[in-house]
Amino acid sequence: MNATIVNHPLIQHKLTLMRRKETPTSLFRRLVNEIAMLLGYEVTRDLELTKREIETPLEAMKSPVLAGKKLCFVSILRAGNGLLDGMLTLMPSARVGHVGLYRDPTTLVAVEYYYKVPRDISERLAIVVDPMLATANSAIAAVDRLKQGGANKLKFVCLLAAPEGVEAFTQSHPDVPIFTAAIDRELNDHGYILPGLGDAGDRIYGTR
Repeated sequence: MNATIVNHPLIQHKLTLMRRKETPTSLFRRLVNEIAMLLGYEVTRDLELTKREIETPLEAMKSPVLAGKKLCFVSILRAGNGLLDGMLTLMPSARVGHVGLYRDPTTLVAVEYYYKVPRDISERLAIVVDPMLATANSAIAAVDRLKQGGANKLKFVCLLAAPEGVEAFTQSHPDVPIFTAAIDRELNDHGYILPGLGDAGDRIYGTR
């Protein structure tokens, strides 16, 4: 499976705090933001660099800067916006796209209701963010849509994944690496990750 578990101690500690059912919305939201920044370091580790001539207070030098166009973060609405904020703190110059999907409660199939990404998405690395990779139906649909729109360099970042979701996503998009803080035990009959942390969107926005 094309998945990287980012097991940094700070990420694992913060994830444990998020899992606790008594964690309030304000703290949960802050932890999502903090983990997103830490995951962002890992997922951007292999960005290409080039050298640029600059002047320090003492002399001229050639110093490394990011090469080419900056990347694009693509949030799967609505819960993806929780990760998006942390990623943008790390890279405020990145472009942003949104894919609006909701999961049909009966079939668990992802239904698209919104799509907006930069016109030059084909020239950028697209980092797709969503807190949970459960059935992977939404993630697969989002990446399908991005590829149809011309995206050809993609990565997927989530807080938690289920083995079933990782397998399904990898089968559909073997060229798109997954970065996650943990792969949990399994899905339940309603498509929720176990032991998981509940519904990430509801816990981020306090809607339940």
